[in-house]
Amino acid sequence: MSKPVTLPEAAEVAGVALAVTLASPRPHSRRARGGRGGTWVIAISILVSLLALLPLAFIIGISIKTGWATIAELVLRPRVAELLINTVLLVVITIPLCIALGVALAWLTERTDLPGRRLWSVLATAPIAVPAFVHSYAWVSLVPPIHGLFAGVLVSVIAYFPFLYLPVAATLRRLDPAIEDVSESLGLKPWAVFFRVVLPQLRLAICGGALLVGLHLLAEYGLYAMIRFDTFTTAIFDQFQSSFNGPAANMLAGVLALCCLLMLTAESASRGHARYARVGSGSARLQRTQRLTRNTKAATLLLPIITSVLALGVPLITLAQWLIAGGADVWRMAEILPALKQTLVLASVGAVITTCAAVPVAWLSIRSPGRLHRILESCNYITSSLPGIVVALALVTVTISFARPIYQTTITVLLAYLLMFLPRALVSLRAGIAQAPVELENIARSLGRSPSKALWLITLRLAAPGAAAGAALVFLAITNELTATLLLSPSGTRTLATGFWAMTSEIDYAAAAPYALIMILLSLPLTALLYHQSKRTAGR
Repeated sequence: MSKPVTLPEAAEVAGVALAVTLASPRPHSRRARGGRGGTWVIAISILVSLLALLPLAFIIGISIKTGWATIAELVLRPRVAELLINTVLLVVITIPLCIALGVALAWLTERTDLPGRRLWSVLATAPIAVPAFVHSYAWVSLVPPIHGLFAGVLVSVIAYFPFLYLPVAATLRRLDPAIEDVSESLGLKPWAVFFRVVLPQLRLAICGGALLVGLHLLAEYGLYAMIRFDTFTTAIFDQFQSSFNGPAANMLAGVLALCCLLMLTAESASRGHARYARVGSGSARLQRTQRLTRNTKAATLLLPIITSVLALGVPLITLAQWLIAGGADVWRMAEILPALKQTLVLASVGAVITTCAAVPVAWLSIRSPGRLHRILESCNYITSSLPGIVVALALVTVTISFARPIYQTTITVLLAYLLMFLPRALVSLRAGIAQAPVELENIARSLGRSPSKALWLITLRLAAPGAAAGAALVFLAITNELTATLLLSPSGTRTLATGFWAMTSEIDYAAAAPYALIMILLSLPLTALLYHQSKRTAGR
């Protein structure tokens, strides 16, 4: 039986999955027998990867076409410097706070006898079910004057800290307790053991989760537009609406893409070359549990309580208040039902297309892991790290210039979803295909089946659970997608996210509440999937 590929926990979170998959080590097994795929598999993989490079090609092409003199004039402006300062401050303040909060909650729920720690573990994961712009909507409703950097940091931390909590908690569950025992036997105190022994073992989880948070900070539009905090994404959207595909918006998109690539490079460099695995399986042991005193329990309970109130209590209570205040009138079913139908159709079709497109890339990466195939796979991960607004601008330019019949059609919207969310399907498919024995595929081919039939009849059936998980991640990501849908969707298209945004833009917060509630209900399965997948990866 082939060796299963172990995915890092942060790849399970976000769906987005992007950052930690780049960090994950390659299996060291030999190339699988019969791994040379048919020509059609390689051709489709190349096509998908070339499509994934469209946003980068757009940035490079626009830069060459614009010329260095115009680029310098557009980029070296006080406005761009202001946006850069805002973005840098947001990132350098929010990420450390998310790391501190995520690690602290993970330690309390996994390594102490904190009362109700199972409940607090679930509540620490649950904020993922609330879209980031719904968090912002709740805080603006509760505190209307809130705006600026402080508001951006506050809402960002409570919306994105689960991306740190989940991978760190999963890593803590599977750490070898013997390492800590040896450290204490050498005279180290508990705090020294944590900082000198345990924390270094969390480096990969922290780096991967921090990268996911950072990419979300750079890509988010609705959250910061609602609290009136200017970032590159909000400025690009405003420029696009005012000048329609003007050079200023394109150059801002180029700066934003450069920031994302710099963040990817920094995360890769921060991983280091240390080993994080032991040789041999060892003996099964329960994890160490730190016993808290009565006074310490009372103090430490404040952290999960306050976090749950801010991250869950505020949005849920705010939604309830608006629903109660609006009464039955806010349930405008003539508008909500078409938006729900449109969302489900786009999400379903997008999930199927994206998952199917990921199959050849995932199969080649597992069955024939050569250099070319690794490059093809990496193209999808790197491109998906770019914000949705950059992908949307690229598709606007390409469709207007070379494929005008599909401009502002559903085809363009689905193509944007494919470029943005393919890694979410790819990660799950890779795991599923890796767990399908290649010997069965070889036997089918020896009995006369073609490579494509062997892939379809044997491998994909065994990898069906992984494919379903990937499709579910893509489905729910599309459900809450806002920026690309706003820019690319045909006139008259309204999803739950764009319907919510239309209502909040009109300051009709009561009418926006049903849209937000339905999005949260649709996101709950993703939250449960991530939570249980995290437990299963840790062997619990």
